[in-house]
Amino acid sequence: MKSITVAQLKAKLDAGEKINLIDVREPHEYAEANLGGQLVPLGKIQTMQLEDLEDLKEEPVYIHCRSGKRSAMACMVLDQVGFKETYNVEGGILDWIDKYGMPK
Repeated sequence: MKSITVAQLKAKLDAGEKINLIDVREPHEYAEANLGGQLVPLGKIQTMQLEDLEDLKEEPVYIHCRSGKRSAMACMVLDQVGFKETYNVEGGILDWIDKYGMPK
């Protein structure tokens, strides 16, 4: 697991980079505010329901949650099952909102 700040993530998104962004929050949290990532709640990752992510094993995967704790746990699980390059978004969506406001 590597780390990335919300500023680094925003720079990638602003540059139009195609990145694999995974949101590990719950559906109601995703509905309130999201960065456009794929919703895969942490519980699914912890119970190895990884079919939605299998094709990303060899690619960089950027994972975020509310504050960075659940995403760090998700990165650890994915690293253990063979994902090559996981990035935990430090501070999560709370840090994003603090720096840039609510995502559009």
